[in-house]
Amino acid sequence: MWAFLVLLGAAAVSAYPNNLAFDGHMVFRVILQNEGQVEIINSLASKMQVDFWQPDYVTLVKPKMQVDFRVEADKVFEVEHLLKENKVEYRVLINNLKTALDAQFDSKARSTSHSYEKYNTWEKSSASKPVAVWIPRIPYPELVEGDRKQNVALTIYKEMIAAWTEDITAQNPDLVSRSVIGETYEGRPMYLLKAVETYGKDNVMTRLLNNLDFYVLPVLNIDGYVYTWTNDRMWRKTRSKNSGSFCIGTDPNRNFDAGWCSIGASRRPCDSTYCGSAPESEKETKALADFIREHLSTIKAYLTIHSYSQLLLFPYSYTYKYPESYEELNSIASAAAKQLATLYNTEYTYGPGATTIYPAAGGSDDWAYDQGIKYSFTFELRDTGYYGFLLPESQIKPTCEETLLAVKYIANYVLDHLY
Repeated sequence: MWAFLVLLGAAAVSAYPNNLAFDGHMVFRVILQNEGQVEIINSLASKMQVDFWQPDYVTLVKPKMQVDFRVEADKVFEVEHLLKENKVEYRVLINNLKTALDAQFDSKARSTSHSYEKYNTWEKSSASKPVAVWIPRIPYPELVEGDRKQNVALTIYKEMIAAWTEDITAQNPDLVSRSVIGETYEGRPMYLLKAVETYGKDNVMTRLLNNLDFYVLPVLNIDGYVYTWTNDRMWRKTRSKNSGSFCIGTDPNRNFDAGWCSIGASRRPCDSTYCGSAPESEKETKALADFIREHLSTIKAYLTIHSYSQLLLFPYSYTYKYPESYEELNSIASAAAKQLATLYNTEYTYGPGATTIYPAAGGSDDWAYDQGIKYSFTFELRDTGYYGFLLPESQIKPTCEETLLAVKYIANYVLDHLY
């Protein structure tokens, strides 16, 4: 049986219930016209803490580029003054980060039971308010019969993804199985779901599951995800210690052996794009890479899901060189983006990572492609910056529904073009 691997949440940031630390923080968007204005942003980043959202590192900033970044409340006046003084075109995307964080919890399905339209924690939560998260159903809604998707009855303090992986396999033993492919730096098991059968209600899904095994890793950077609930809402890296540095963590999507640390990544442990001490230095990335290597003869496609920007990317990101399969991958991405847009008219840009968004070495999609998995794609989900990483719960369901159309298209194409 051929395999189709889907990696969810590789760079996702969860909703963090205590948002007081971000009161007054602003997110700016600037349009840089020339090298002089680029240097202004570089100078700004050297003088104060700037959290770059898009692109995600200051060295990637270039002329004619749209740049989103966050600054702390006590730096807002200084930043606005500098931008105005140097005639840099800008606008404020998020006026108060705390308000935007609170606004994420806008789901009308607020209840004590599990919902696929809310934000969930990974482990038991002691939060004083309802907390939950969207976990795509493997990732297809059709894989869960009837109303079973609502039957995970955890208490308001025990909404968790880890429990969901157990419950969904227990409730659907003929459809889904669960295994552990490794453990994180902090010792959490990395659960992998495998969808192997279908119940025959959907002809497309029946055909796909009769011929393909779907593997889904719900969260890769579990330790980092947990940390966004307990300490720092905007945390992105792993939680491993770095030798010789007080700074914690590595960017897992800069840690794969694909042009490792050659471009668009940092060798400084304190940077958000730190590539690690070596390729696969992180237990999480090594566990995933080991699983892929062990099943390489059967894996025919690899999808990884990120946010934000509404992009459908394919190799390469570590070089501007086009992959050997460029024409075919570009055609697939174009058709998949059109399928996605048919539901809510959401427009996705598509193309090779380096030229479409920015160069970044060490990504899992590039690594998978170089291992021989030709159909390797990255989704950067909604939106294009109005909410950025803070997408409201009310957009979870439509995002899932439209993305499903693109995933189905890719899966059908893979099945018709096995290699």
